[in-house]
This record gives sequence, structure tokens and C-alpha cells, in this order.
Amino acid sequence: MDALLIVDLQNDFCPGGALEVPEGDTIVPVVNDLAENFDHVIQTQDWHPDGHQSFASTHPEHDPYDVIDVDYGDQVLWPDHCVQGTEGAEFHPELDTTHSELIIRKGFRPEIDSYSAFYENDGETATGLAGYLRDRGIDTLYVCGLATDFCVKWSAVDGREEGMDVYVIEDATRGIDQDGSLAQAWEDMNDAGVQVVSSDAAMELTVA
Repeated sequence: MDALLIVDLQNDFCPGGALEVPEGDTIVPVVNDLAENFDHVIQTQDWHPDGHQSFASTHPEHDPYDVIDVDYGDQVLWPDHCVQGTEGAEFHPELDTTHSELIIRKGFRPEIDSYSAFYENDGETATGLAGYLRDRGIDTLYVCGLATDFCVKWSAVDGREEGMDVYVIEDATRGIDQDGSLAQAWEDMNDAGVQVVSSDAAMELTVA
């Protein structure tokens, strides 16, 4: 059984947001069309408290995009974004969420960041998504959203680690491309066995 995973299609990741992904809003119509084609649609939502460890503002001696060492490894320091209860944390206003049956909120623990829909960045703390998918009999995941080189990549790779067939819908994602991160993300996903498809191909492969 198939499901569509829409990753972090939120205001702060779209143009004008605190951590905008170039052209991030342009995928919204494609994502809406995709959602209509799936019986099962799941979303993730970045949901950080004030003073989150991943915020550069929490570390006055550092600048945004510096990388520091934390308990679970390297941590990029981001501008404050997707703070709980703010407009920036809301889904893009043109995103049709009526098809979504589950929203996974991630990054709400103050001391740990979370890119993947499956695990926090320590690689051990589960979000519960894997169990939900197994209980529903879903074994194939189509992934879209923001950003290709961070939360989309980690979600896709972890989906493969959970034994799922995973497709990333290329024209329904956009990346940040920080120091070559986008090319590296596609390479990492390919190495993990993630397949890349277009939205047209995805809709041909699935029947709502």
C-alpha cells in the first residue's frame, strides 16, 4: 500500500520565511495534485520551542550556518524558524491539508534537532511514524516537500532503513544547497536505494 509524505511545507521554509528554500512555494500546486491521488497522506511539521539547541541565537558566540559538535554529532546552527505557535510554523496557506490523516511534529525537544520524519537526529529517538505505517499496511512511501537536501533526504533514507520502498518526487521538492548539500543528498539517496520519479510518474504508479 502507498502513502504520500509531505515534508515541512511551512511558511518559514518558503520565500519570505525565516529559513526560506528558494522557490519552495512553487511546489504547492504539484503537491496538492499529488495529495488528491493518494488514499493515505501524511505530513511533517517542524515545531521548535524558543531557544532550541539548533538555533544560532541560542549560541551567541556563533553565527547562523556555523556547525557545532553536540551529543549526537554535528549540528548546523539555523536562524530561528518554525517556532511553535507562530505564523512561520504554519503550513503554506495554499497547501490543501484536507487529505492528510496524520501530522508528525518534529524538533519539539529543546535539546535535539530533527530532520527525518522517522527519527530525531540522534538516530534513536523514534517519531512513531514507522509503527504507524506498519500498522496501516503501508510499505511504499512517496516523499515530497522541503528541503530536498535535509528533511526530505533524511526521511527518504530512514524510510529505506525501515525496509520501505521509497520514491522521492523530484519536481515536488526544492533544496537549500548549502555548500554542495543538494548534490550530496541525491547521491546519499541513490546509495540508500531511494528511487527518483516525477509527479506524473508517481500518479501513474499509484491509484487513489
